[in-house]
Amino acid sequence: MLITVKTLTYYLSEHPSIINFQWSYNQSWGSTWSFLFTSVTLYLTISIFLHLLLALLLRRGQPVSLGPIPAIHSLSMTVISATIFAGILLSAAAEISETRWFWRRNKTTPLRWLLCFPMGTRPSGRVFFWSYVFYLSRFVHMWRTFFTILRRRKLVFFQLFYNSVLTFMSFLWLEFSQSFQVLAILFTTLVYAVVYGYRFWTGIGLPGACFPLVVNCQMVLLGCNLVCHVGVLRFHFMKGGGCNGIGAWLFNSVLNAAILLPFLKFYVKMVLEKRKNIGFIENQNQDAKFTKKIKEK
Repeated sequence: MLITVKTLTYYLSEHPSIINFQWSYNQSWGSTWSFLFTSVTLYLTISIFLHLLLALLLRRGQPVSLGPIPAIHSLSMTVISATIFAGILLSAAAEISETRWFWRRNKTTPLRWLLCFPMGTRPSGRVFFWSYVFYLSRFVHMWRTFFTILRRRKLVFFQLFYNSVLTFMSFLWLEFSQSFQVLAILFTTLVYAVVYGYRFWTGIGLPGACFPLVVNCQMVLLGCNLVCHVGVLRFHFMKGGGCNGIGAWLFNSVLNAAILLPFLKFYVKMVLEKRKNIGFIENQNQDAKFTKKIKEK
């Protein structure tokens, strides 16, 4: 067991490729602005084109059978998310352990480092390697949009916007060595591992939860991100020289707000409708009991 743990630790945080990673145009695939804009534009174009093509070829509402492909994709995303979570967790722990002596001189705590990178931080080393893997995983995540269009015959614009925004944000994390990204990746990959694991579970025909698990997990994720953003702002204006990549963080905050507001509106609407349906069912039950008593009399 110890050998297995040591082996996993080595391949997740101590491998030379991880330690010596550098985010650069020459060494990192997909690290240019042109690639980012081209890939996101292509994603949006394919999604809209696929939706229009199906509208012309198939009758309205007719789904396209994909067999086990969505379940395989969910399982793949579960494994990828769990691997990134474990990798960045071990890498962050290693970075904290190796630089603790320096932090004591500068009165820096692990929490401050997780929320607020020191000014001058470069996108290299362990945590940025896993941030890069997370960035690449966004393109695998995009495939779910195509599955939604094919199976449900729906083009959900919020899904397009959400995936595009998260891809942009994960690029900014690397390009500007943005603070807060370690916790953001930890929270996101943990939620993704649960959500995609649940989707795989239901995708192979097993019973689902008695409550909207996916929506609630996404709400928890957005809440955690909001709290962390407040923490970054607090550390930036405290003594210590500010946080690295604060300009990208401000843009990131605007994008997060653009995601949070419509999702919060949807969540509140869903909760109100659920309560309304519960109240309607209770009233029907009461009416049925009242009618039964009258008949007995």
